[in-house]
Amino acid sequence: MRILNHLLPKPPQPAVPQIKKGRRGIHLKSSQEIEIMRQATRIVATVLKEIAERVQPGMTTGDLDTYAERRIRDMGATPSFKGYHGFPGSICACINNEVVHGIPNRRKVIRTGDVLKVDTGAYFQGFHGDSCITIPVVEVAPEAARLIRVAEETLYKGIEQVKAGACLMDIAAAIQDYAQAHNYQIVEEFTGHGVGRNLHEEPAVFNVRTYDLPNVKLKAGMTLAIEPILNQGSRFTRILPDRWTAVTIDNALSAQFEHTVLVTEAGYEILTDRSLV
Repeated sequence: MRILNHLLPKPPQPAVPQIKKGRRGIHLKSSQEIEIMRQATRIVATVLKEIAERVQPGMTTGDLDTYAERRIRDMGATPSFKGYHGFPGSICACINNEVVHGIPNRRKVIRTGDVLKVDTGAYFQGFHGDSCITIPVVEVAPEAARLIRVAEETLYKGIEQVKAGACLMDIAAAIQDYAQAHNYQIVEEFTGHGVGRNLHEEPAVFNVRTYDLPNVKLKAGMTLAIEPILNQGSRFTRILPDRWTAVTIDNALSAQFEHTVLVTEAGYEILTDRSLV
C-alpha cells in the first residue's frame, strides 16, 4: 500500500544488472522473473487462503501474524512486511474501522461479526508478492457483508481494465465509478503500486481519477498491486498514536481487497489468485 501524499523512502537495494525498464523507471519483468514472481505470489495466496479458512473468534491478530510468518518461511520465503520501515509484523491486520497498516497484537481479540482485513507479502528469490483480503468473521451484519462484497467486486472491476495499451486512469475510473454507484467512498490517500524486486515500485496505481500522477500506459511485463479501499462513511482517515494504523474518522467500517496482477498483451494474469492454490 503506497501512501500518496507521504511516500516513504525505499531502503537501499543491491544493484541488479540487465533490468529492462519502461517509462519512469518502471521495471518490465522478463519471462524468468515472472516465473519467480508466480512462486512468490503463490506463497502469499496460500497463506491468505489458509488464514481465511482458519480464523475463529477468540484468536488474536498476533496469532494470525505468527501463523503467517511460519507458513511464509516454511515455503522458502521471508515476510515482505516484517521490518519494512520498522513495521513489526508479517501481516497488517485491521478490524472494522481500521483501514490499513494495523499492527498485529496478541491482545487484540477477533470477535464474531468483525470485518477483518489481512494484508501480507512474501519475498522469494529476489521478488515480492503482495495481496489483501477482507474476511467476515463467522456471521456479520448485512451492511458489513454488502461492503465486503462490493469491495471485492470493485477490485475486479479495476483488474478487468488491465491489458497492454490501457492506462492507469482506466483502472482508476472503473474502481471509482463502481464504488460510487454503490454509495461507498474510496480512501484516496493510499494507492496501489508496482511490485517486483521492491515491495513498492513505480507506478503508483491510484483508485480515483486524478491528474496529480502521470497516466502511465500499461505494457506487458508490468506487475501491479491493485488495492482499492472502500469506506461506509467518510473517505477520510487519521493515524493512531502507533504511527501506523489508519482508521476512519467517523468509525465507519472499511474493507479492502488487493491482488498482484501481471499485465499481458491480451489482458492480465492475477498472480495472487487464491482459487489456484
